[in-house]
Amino acid sequence: MAKVRHPYQAGAFYAGTAEALKKQIEKCFLHELGPGKIPSVTEAGARRIVGLICPHAGYMYSGPVAAHAYCSLALDGKPDIVVLFGPNHTGYGSALAIMDEGVWRTPLGDVEVDGETAYKIVKESRIVDVDEYAHLYEHSIEVQLPFLQYLFGSRFKIVPICFLMQDLHSSMDVGQATAKVLAGKNAVIIASSDMSHYEPHKVAERKDRLALQAVEGMDETKFYSIIEEHRISACGYGPIVALITAAKALGAKEAKLLCYKTSGDVSGDYSAVVGYAAVQFTK
Repeated sequence: MAKVRHPYQAGAFYAGTAEALKKQIEKCFLHELGPGKIPSVTEAGARRIVGLICPHAGYMYSGPVAAHAYCSLALDGKPDIVVLFGPNHTGYGSALAIMDEGVWRTPLGDVEVDGETAYKIVKESRIVDVDEYAHLYEHSIEVQLPFLQYLFGSRFKIVPICFLMQDLHSSMDVGQATAKVLAGKNAVIIASSDMSHYEPHKVAERKDRLALQAVEGMDETKFYSIIEEHRISACGYGPIVALITAAKALGAKEAKLLCYKTSGDVSGDYSAVVGYAAVQFTK
């Protein structure tokens, strides 16, 4: 029997049944803050996207921003392997934790973990542990899966890596190891992160734009120092550093901000917002 990682956030961050979840994802694509269309997958796409930054709040808040990233991916073609970098919000498990077997279940079905790729990343990095416990209640990676399944069914495999430790050196190390393992493969890396948390809209936007400029410049060291210097409360800064490092090693030539909004743009409450960004890295 394959190990099953059960959906922890179904019915909370996103709808709990397949029908309702599909409708919810379609609403995100069609939302006024979203791309405004439901993408059809270009089967023979160019596959130029090596990485994406996607937010991970409840779909009603960050879904339309995430939809921009997934719309781009759909038009670019289907990856065989999706490596997911997400922050560890729960504090459970190892500092850098990968799952190397089993399936992840959502209301849209099961997605298989790519054990071979996971094993190689562990071997290459030497600081990533195999630890499913870190993934048990963590939402940052889970909420990306329904979007991927909506586009590609179960025709791809995943490698989930959860970052409790997000220092510059470790994050770059994970990025370099991942790039080495993915070289020559049809893969995409998704860094799951929200931006500023619970700041007034104007403050959040000003700070986040600074950080996102460094992302667009593909400068992970500068990005990290801006996060520290301006005390930006982005939760997945380690995954973003790892993605920038990996994307460059995999030949990415451009990072482009597809969409930036805050929860205030959705709810109308601008007093304390969370920032959401969708970014693509292309070769």
